Amino acid sequence: MRHSLYAVALALAAATAIALPAWAAYPDKPVTIVVPFPPGGSTDTIARTLAPRLAATLGQSFVVENQAGATGAIGATRVKRAPADGYTILVASIGVYATNPFLQKGLQYDPAKDFDLLTVAVRAPNVLVVNPSVPARNVAELIEYLKKNPDKVSFATSGAGSSDHLTAALFWQKTGTTGIHVPYKGGAPAISDLIAGHAQVSFQNINAVLGHIRSGKLRALAVTGDKRSTALPDVPTLAETGVRGVDVFSWQAVAAPKGLPPEVRDKLHGALVKALNDPEVVKTLSEQGIEVVGNTPEQFDKFLQQELARWKGVIEAGKITLD
Repeated sequence: MRHSLYAVALALAAATAIALPAWAAYPDKPVTIVVPFPPGGSTDTIARTLAPRLAATLGQSFVVENQAGATGAIGATRVKRAPADGYTILVASIGVYATNPFLQKGLQYDPAKDFDLLTVAVRAPNVLVVNPSVPARNVAELIEYLKKNPDKVSFATSGAGSSDHLTAALFWQKTGTTGIHVPYKGGAPAISDLIAGHAQVSFQNINAVLGHIRSGKLRALAVTGDKRSTALPDVPTLAETGVRGVDVFSWQAVAAPKGLPPEVRDKLHGALVKALNDPEVVKTLSEQGIEVVGNTPEQFDKFLQQELARWKGVIEAGKITLD
């Protein structure tokens, strides 16, 4: 009897020894960070900022892979279908999480149900910019100009359904104005045409146009945040100019396939928050007008529900489609 009990105890101990290190040792191989956009954009920059710091904390390589297409839906679907083991994670933006569900028919993922939400990494306001040829030096003058020229002033965006497109639509709805939406394949060509005068107005990610504002190639009229940006302290918020309800942030967040073991989720979250709060990261991002968030999974979930409800309303009111 004593021998049998000893054997059972050994077996249990062996089973425990095999089972526990599987997650305790995480990660024991390289981790893939899927960015569902081409290299060089804001989301890619955030992922590549995080990768070496996650590697330093967790002791394994974090490899960024860009898988663009369908406004981020292809890469997001890949992550949804990956094993829920922490070796594939997603770094994506507002469009992937909060607007694709209302713009794409037959979307293969549900952002609220198919992922373990880890953290909203960063956020940045958009900035309302105009080509210097536009006869408006402030928001009130722009609204007057738009009302005098209905459906004649062109608004360049990085694509249909992008955060800059939806910000423009929300601005039109709140101010009773209209404009011509001119979608481009990315922010870079939209900004180039704006500078060249082929387009007149745009709501762009602040970090993408900061240099052009400072050089005088573009004129900044307002930022869409709930407070002035430290990168553009002399530029008012839209609320300050009298346009309320257009507090908009472009944001990037991190998620993983649904069903992560709690130990893995906690390890990843802790490493992400540590990386985001690295003083060098905070300083570099702040200089670009980007604010570190680094919130909890629960806070991310609550925030996502708010964003889904908000953009659903904007898209429906504006009858916005990707066609």
